[in-house]
Amino acid sequence: MRRPPLKIASDGAGAAITDAELLKLEALYCSHGDTVHYVEPPKLFEHCEGCYLYDAEGRAYLDLQMWYSAVNFGYRNPRLNKAAKEALDRLPQLASQYLHREKIELAAMIARDCEAKFGRKGRVHFNVGGSQAIEDSLKLVRNAAAGKSLMFAFEGGYHGRTLAASAITSSYRYRRRYGHFGDRAQFVPFPYHFRAHKGLSKEEHASQCVAQFARVFETEYNGVFDTKAGEAEYAAFYVETIQGTGGYVIPPKNFFVELKKVLDRYGIWLVVDDIQMGFFRTGKLWSIEHFGVAPDIIVFGKALTNGLNPLSGLWAREELINPTLFPPGSTHSTFAANPLGTAIGLEAMKMMQEADYAASVPKKGAYFLRGLTELKERHRIVGDVDGLGLALRMEICAQDGWTPDRAMVDRMVEEALKGDLDHNGRRYGLVLDIGGYYKNVVTLAPSLDITYGEIDLAVALLDQLLTRVTR
Repeated sequence: MRRPPLKIASDGAGAAITDAELLKLEALYCSHGDTVHYVEPPKLFEHCEGCYLYDAEGRAYLDLQMWYSAVNFGYRNPRLNKAAKEALDRLPQLASQYLHREKIELAAMIARDCEAKFGRKGRVHFNVGGSQAIEDSLKLVRNAAAGKSLMFAFEGGYHGRTLAASAITSSYRYRRRYGHFGDRAQFVPFPYHFRAHKGLSKEEHASQCVAQFARVFETEYNGVFDTKAGEAEYAAFYVETIQGTGGYVIPPKNFFVELKKVLDRYGIWLVVDDIQMGFFRTGKLWSIEHFGVAPDIIVFGKALTNGLNPLSGLWAREELINPTLFPPGSTHSTFAANPLGTAIGLEAMKMMQEADYAASVPKKGAYFLRGLTELKERHRIVGDVDGLGLALRMEICAQDGWTPDRAMVDRMVEEALKGDLDHNGRRYGLVLDIGGYYKNVVTLAPSLDITYGEIDLAVALLDQLLTRVTR
């Protein structure tokens, strides 16, 4: 039976469609393939400001995940919104065969920063999303490595859901429906100390992980290295310096130094996926800066435009991306380096230069982590807390403080979105994100401009939430 044409208003007078009617339409007409309904019914929000989302009733929900770290600089950031509006009025569209100043200035700013920090000249290549930038990096690597298609990646690592990106993402769940269209990565253990064998320090466990990886190069019969030719079958190692979807697992400082020595010894390039942890999430522009090694490629996205435009990209050292090796037309996307996105990204980079996030983020992160540590002391279900800058984790376990408890975390998310947590006579909700190998980790990525008062509010609401779910 044919359905009548959709009417946007719920009556002839133009009244706004209700939340209930919207949800009915969503159930009928929206693909659920790119949607996760954490609660039923799904939550609808009307507007946002700073660290908060607001529902139709005007209730404030303190957002502690900020669109998976895409909105590092707060919702409706006045400076970045102004840059977007000015770009709309001046040059919002331009085909990529032509140039505009924002693309050039933004690329130069990123490349000069990397050259100053890592001692390597390089170039910047833009695209429209994190997965697409990962795809571009894979093309760069395969091209420069004379067609080698095998990569190393970490257990717990996440690099996107396009066909190639999912091949280097450790979760089979993202590949199961589609089969294999390329070579799957060889996945290597990440130093997840909380769930490691007891008796080792974080540093000792990290060294153990490196030694376990280095073993695969000892003999040709381990399958990755030709000892006679001195050549590895694998081209690059894709890493998140801090695992994102994997649950904000933070390695000790010695890990990447020791790993990089192995990679250099066997000619394996280091590709850093900084899509979620870049742009001062950890207190540095690039999260790899904390670990004292120079990458060959950095992939970035998300917070570069504060979520206002899907702009991503990569920086690669000159030897991999120079125009002789990677000439015009090597890859292309219609909206890559679009003038609206690059205008916002350029303004965001200028803002980051002027704001002292390198000082403020570590201080706020340490303050927040102290609050989480106090929650761990008061609530037995909090098995572990950790953080680097404002990338923080709270692992939820059974009463033994060890056994992963995914059901409890699901209940926390549901209760947090009810919007009935009370603080000083006012009702709030909380927006939380869940990650981890067992989906039992609350990953916290608040706005970098969160105030100390809002951190206190977050800890107070989390305290109340933990108490509620364990009654």
